Amino acid sequence: MLAEEKRTRKLVAIKCIVKKALEGKGSSIENEIAVLHKIKHANIVSLEDIFESKSHLYLVMQLVSGGELFDRIVEKGFYTEKDASKLIQQILDAVKYLHDMGIVHRDLKPENLLYYSMDEDSKIMISDFGLSKIEGSGSVMSTACGTPGYVAPEVLAQKPYSKAVDCWSIGVIAYILLCGYPPFYDENDAKLFEQILKAEYEFDSPYWDDISDSAKDFIVHLMEKDPSQRYTCEQALQHPWIAGDTALDKNIHESVSAQIKKNFAKSKWKQAFNATAVVRHMRRLQLGTSQEGQMQSTLPSPCHGHLLLPEGQEEESSLRRESSGCSEGVSDGNDIQNCTYHVHPTSQV
Repeated sequence: MLAEEKRTRKLVAIKCIVKKALEGKGSSIENEIAVLHKIKHANIVSLEDIFESKSHLYLVMQLVSGGELFDRIVEKGFYTEKDASKLIQQILDAVKYLHDMGIVHRDLKPENLLYYSMDEDSKIMISDFGLSKIEGSGSVMSTACGTPGYVAPEVLAQKPYSKAVDCWSIGVIAYILLCGYPPFYDENDAKLFEQILKAEYEFDSPYWDDISDSAKDFIVHLMEKDPSQRYTCEQALQHPWIAGDTALDKNIHESVSAQIKKNFAKSKWKQAFNATAVVRHMRRLQLGTSQEGQMQSTLPSPCHGHLLLPEGQEEESSLRRESSGCSEGVSDGNDIQNCTYHVHPTSQV
């Protein structure tokens, strides 16, 4: 849901979680919250606040409205290796930060890479920490998780694994950014996993003919089957394709965008909501009610941290602000004088 913080008029995204749906899965959301509480980085979507009612959890997240990675590449008229290199550098910076904090993302993929804004030079943001893991917070990582096509060989082999799995995923993402199709593909999952386990991939002609040897070398070091020999984020950041000037300036948009459209076509349900359009609508509402907003002198108490829900979606009880440890609530879920966030009635992000 898209919402506006009343005091600052800042737009945020609210992730609404039905508690009943968490039965047997509570540790997953607890893990995500624990990780998000721990991190703060310019290229990672941040957790702003948490609210709770008897039936729901509400995670107030930093709003990112620039769209998904592949959508923006397709929309561009000009796209080069250098553009891909800059994107990967931002991802590496963020993942290095996570690894330094002892956190492994475990589900890095293009769908979890979002542009912060619609600006041409917008930064890229990493989202979705539902499968992330804090190293040393429990047993050795051996759970098979992640998204087929991006998961490292050692995960599929059901061997104990480390943060190196994220570096493999970044290699897969870099591969796709330069050709528009995945390095591993088969309709049959068993055959797909066999390809990944053997690290069987090619730089196919003609799609890779105009890509530099430096870019290919960079990918080979990240998509190394042996995790002990695989590049770390720090090593990858020092590679000439990232830190030097070996990334080519040649326009590869036509070939890459055609392959992205062919291989990563979105389902219609994913296109049902356009976050950017709702953001613009909310800002128009802000402009239209600015005078009214200036006349309100009552600011919300920290204890009255709840949502003003759209009509018909009122909570059965007041919301509690988890991050402040406050247990006091407001009996009327539609008390606009005390609410902290005003939820847009038609938005779903």
